[in-house]
Amino acid sequence: MSYEWKDSFLLSLPGVCKDFKAEWNWTRYMVGGKLFCAVCHDERGGEVFITMKLEPLRGEFLRGQYADILPGYYMNKVHWNSVGAEGSVPQELLRDMLEESYRLVAGGLAKKTRAALGLL
Repeated sequence: MSYEWKDSFLLSLPGVCKDFKAEWNWTRYMVGGKLFCAVCHDERGGEVFITMKLEPLRGEFLRGQYADILPGYYMNKVHWNSVGAEGSVPQELLRDMLEESYRLVAGGLAKKTRAALGLL
């Protein structure tokens, strides 16, 4: 399954910017300077994992339901989860997971930062 829509979807969320961290070979999506999603690439530039933050119990539940949802690649294994970029996770579920990650990280920003980003 292909998730080609994810870049435009993530960039449509308020206050989101992205960059490419060459040392890690990751495309990073951030809100208020805080990472909420990373797309991990292989040496040829192909996408390998889409990593995002989830509530710990939800992440654990989803890992038990889908073989393509794993503990976060190079991240805290309790709070972060990775989805195989060419996996079998339904599109709508991935969209929900990305939205949850955004909400968790944006919600943890200082009130002043959220106000500046128009998130209040």
